[in-house]
Amino acid sequence: MNEKLKELREYHGISQSELARRVGVGKTTVSEIERRDRLPNVMTAIRIARALKTTVEEIWGDDR
Repeated sequence: MNEKLKELREYHGISQSELARRVGVGKTTVSEIERRDRLPNVMTAIRIARALKTTVEEIWGDDR
């Protein structure tokens, strides 16, 4: 995983707390995902991507 999640979140001007609210998870979960301490489950990844108006592949996809 790269830092794309944090970059996109900041680009959209969304705090970790706000992203967590939109996705339906705790702020700690968003923080852990950004720090790469935790991987999101499939539904959380989809919700994060939708909240940031992008795709799961854009955030966590292979850079090839």
